Amino acid sequence: MKTAKLILGEWNTKTIVGVALGAALFGVLMVFGGITVFTNTRLTTAFLVPVVVGALFGPLPAAVSAGLGNVVADFIGAWGYWFDWSVGNAVLGFFIGLLPVYGAIITKGKFNLIHAIIFVITGFVGNVVAFGLVTPLVTLALYGGELNITLAQAWAAGISNSVVLVVGGLPLLFALARVYASSTNLTKE
Repeated sequence: MKTAKLILGEWNTKTIVGVALGAALFGVLMVFGGITVFTNTRLTTAFLVPVVVGALFGPLPAAVSAGLGNVVADFIGAWGYWFDWSVGNAVLGFFIGLLPVYGAIITKGKFNLIHAIIFVITGFVGNVVAFGLVTPLVTLALYGGELNITLAQAWAAGISNSVVLVVGGLPLLFALARVYASSTNLTKE
């Protein structure tokens, strides 16, 4: 039961606001916060958003913020709605947000080298599942058509997202854990 609660997160006003802000920021960063690495595929800082949402609220809120954030990006960018990528981003957001499930409780200042290694492995596996499996299958189910370009885009996205998670996500998680750890060491005068 405890694992299920960690996965679902605690849905209250704070979580809903965090997910909504995360989705909006994810969408903006998808459109304006990256560089093109392949056809319609960007190396973007947007995946730092589900890192923070996952660290603060858990896997399901991170998934919702990434999935809805992709819909926001499609709207802002006027690209049309690509729900296959929204689902893929939600899946990766879920994997990214698994932090509390393996003991990385950022809000209690708990994030160490073992947690960092698990985060990197989980991020790589999440990218493979999200963009090597889920996105192409949803593309096939929703849009039919040729999968070659989707697979090429998916692998480009997976590699660029992995770089963002390692280069940006790890320092961000260590910094957040440090901030929360210092706030829990307050003493009464």
